Amino acid sequence: MDGDPELVGGLVGRCIDAATASAESVERWRRQRRTLDRLPSYLADALLRRIIQRRILLYPSWLEIFQNSAEEIDLKGESSVDVEWLAYLGAFRHLRRLNLANCRAVNNSAIWYLSGMNNLKELDLSRCSKITDAGIKHVLAIQNLEKLHVSETGLTSNGVVLLSSLQNLNLLDLGGISITDEALCSLQVLTNLEYLDLWGSKISNRGVPVLEMFPKLSFLNIAWTEVTELPYLPSITCLNMSNCTICSIFYGKGSTSAPLLKLFGLGATFVDADKVFSIIDTSHVTYLDVSSSSICNLHFLVKMDMIEHLDVSFCGITDDSVEYIAKAGKGLKFLNASNSKLTSQGICVLAGNVINLETLYLSNTSVDDVALSYIALMPSLRIVDLSRTKIKGFAYEKSQDNLEKTFPLSLLQNLSHLESLNLEDTLVEDEALLPLVFLKQLRCLYLKSDLLSDVSLHILSSFSSLEYLGFRNAVLSNSGLLLFVPPKALHTLDLRGCWLLMENVFSSFCKLHPQIDLRHELVGTVPIDENVSAGSTSLHKTYLTSVVRSEGYDGCFVDERIKYSMEDLLGLQLSSLSTPALHGLNMLPKELKRSKMSNHISFL
Repeated sequence: MDGDPELVGGLVGRCIDAATASAESVERWRRQRRTLDRLPSYLADALLRRIIQRRILLYPSWLEIFQNSAEEIDLKGESSVDVEWLAYLGAFRHLRRLNLANCRAVNNSAIWYLSGMNNLKELDLSRCSKITDAGIKHVLAIQNLEKLHVSETGLTSNGVVLLSSLQNLNLLDLGGISITDEALCSLQVLTNLEYLDLWGSKISNRGVPVLEMFPKLSFLNIAWTEVTELPYLPSITCLNMSNCTICSIFYGKGSTSAPLLKLFGLGATFVDADKVFSIIDTSHVTYLDVSSSSICNLHFLVKMDMIEHLDVSFCGITDDSVEYIAKAGKGLKFLNASNSKLTSQGICVLAGNVINLETLYLSNTSVDDVALSYIALMPSLRIVDLSRTKIKGFAYEKSQDNLEKTFPLSLLQNLSHLESLNLEDTLVEDEALLPLVFLKQLRCLYLKSDLLSDVSLHILSSFSSLEYLGFRNAVLSNSGLLLFVPPKALHTLDLRGCWLLMENVFSSFCKLHPQIDLRHELVGTVPIDENVSAGSTSLHKTYLTSVVRSEGYDGCFVDERIKYSMEDLLGLQLSSLSTPALHGLNMLPKELKRSKMSNHISFL
């Protein structure tokens, strides 16, 4: 059980929390071995998992109290797990699932203790680099094993050949191992295989025909290999050929009836995309990722009536290709067209055709404020990424003989489900953010611009549902931060790049708002950019991509204060919200008229 709240919630969950509050708490009850022996497996699993997560399992010997009750143990990434740990785990006769991925200290000797675990069904040794062909021989004794992960270990083709004796396997993860065509051929006796991961191997067109010997195979990952042609595999529903040169998929007899549901071609070179997709029955495809590939036109989308997830980022697609997305867009829920050649004209074509679209990424494209009126016609949107675009948030419209300033972001008020909005590295200024206060469901907002100041931060006080706020590179003063009244739901405030702030102001803010995770170069170590809801999409652990799409923090903080004189800095740091930063604003939402700020803001 993976921590199902229905099983370990409520009173039971509180009991587990109390029992794992500290190492002393564990020590007090661990002596009651008889009681724990009769503990239901799902509770034993939850209790042990909580102890491991809180890092209060001080001695491997403490594992003994769970040896007659635990069925699933996840030790992924625990650097302390070694031979001694596995010596105790070897006594867990009821254990069905054991995850040792990224346990760098686990070696061949440690694996020996697992050889007698006849009830073990799933074993994950991924990235345990000290395990070699000699160690895998111990695994062969677990004849009931059904799922085995040994990706990025020290195995060679000789060790892979030995795995042919585990004939109950239905999942085999060999990613990152230099498997040859001959080694793959030796595995054809594993006729129960449903999942086979071979990314980064040395298999070629000469070896892939053996895949036809796996009648139940539904998942196949051959990314980063020399395979260019794949024979007809009637049971495949998920195929990953990322970073391959693709000439043909499912050639040969019956090739038009493969029930393919998901296709990954990240960074792939399609020799002839139209030809490749003409062989596949694309009417079943729901998930297509061809980001960073050679595809420039999307003609093949016409027959993809079931498509829900489409990633064409980092491709050369233009506005001319959008009509094919629109035709297939009836059920589309996810669209990533970042780093493409799309403009607002292309977004116009989508309007009204993607009524079920929930996620839209247009980062680093040429779309401007005109696109906002079309995006507003996509009623189901929950996540929108417009970072690094030409969005300004204001425009001038001719009214009789005058030019009237308008704020296009107000059009987004029609998106009643919008939860995440990314406007980083755009030209949005303070006053342009005012219309966003009506987005009552907004939980994540990402801003990054030196055109923003204290005023913008205080406008954001009225975003009642806001949980994550990125307010980076803004001209934010000490007084501006201290006078900020965070929304009640806010738990993370990212102020990286706000160079005016002094170190002492952060301690004051944290005392006032201890529940908020404050991020800045002067506040400890800042993790890499993690646009959880509006950042780059993540893939399954076995899917490889050669392109890093998130803008990671490089660890360098450029102090912009060197450009100013001492007098200028003092003036900026001590400035209050009644400064000219407010000039030009004719209104602020009522929510901002709080007692704490009333003496500092002048309403014009």
